[in-house]
Amino acid sequence: MSGPEVLNKKGYKKELRRLQVELVRLQEWIVHEGLKVVVIFEGRDTAGKGGTIRRITERTNPRVIHNVALGTPNDREKTQWYFQRYVAQLPAAGEMVLFDRSWYNRAGVERVMGFCTNEEYEEFMHSCPRFERIIQRSGIILIKYWLSVSDDEQERRFQARLDNPLKRWKLSPTDLEARARWVDYAEAKDDMFAKTDTDESPWFVVESDDKRSTRLNLISHLLDQIPYKRVDQERVTLPPRQRRHYERPPKASEKQVPERFRVE
Repeated sequence: MSGPEVLNKKGYKKELRRLQVELVRLQEWIVHEGLKVVVIFEGRDTAGKGGTIRRITERTNPRVIHNVALGTPNDREKTQWYFQRYVAQLPAAGEMVLFDRSWYNRAGVERVMGFCTNEEYEEFMHSCPRFERIIQRSGIILIKYWLSVSDDEQERRFQARLDNPLKRWKLSPTDLEARARWVDYAEAKDDMFAKTDTDESPWFVVESDDKRSTRLNLISHLLDQIPYKRVDQERVTLPPRQRRHYERPPKASEKQVPERFRVE
């Protein structure tokens, strides 16, 4: 097998655009065939999950391909069956849902940070493969990615967030604590893989120290997981505009946003 193709910045942008065109074609196929697709993105903090998801969705229709990033469960959700709030987010026919973190929170952050009991954790590890078989038997295509970032690169990205006021909000107290528990998280990930990396629902590991490479590799792999064909679209023609006379109200009668900038 030959090595990876080496791209410069211009080559990266060209290849990303090509892959995004293919994502639009995949989107059209999902709608045409009524497919139901779930893609899970897991990994350590700063691994690049959010940026990769944005590259997938920035050219697609949010009504077809959309991101789900659930927050901390509320008091009512804490009393529900653990998978219940995730089930509510599963796709209908003609949809792809991207989970930026998923039900695997229980095997990772909840386990390491003590947000669940040992009994709840063991029940999750026992039930998760069965839950995934159930949703797959219902017709859902399930694809799971683990974005793997090295200790040194995570440290560099944490520092970059500290130094950048536009990114500092990304550092929650839980994120900072996770940095101090690197080995705990590594062991939790290994235990999770041992129980949930199955033939029917495997984990795909993506090396993510280089964000651009991560995006291209993951999107390319994702496109390979769902056989699709190009859907012929009817040619769209613009209808004629109404001929009836219309006079716009004077601007002075409207509350206009001040024109502070003009780009030429």
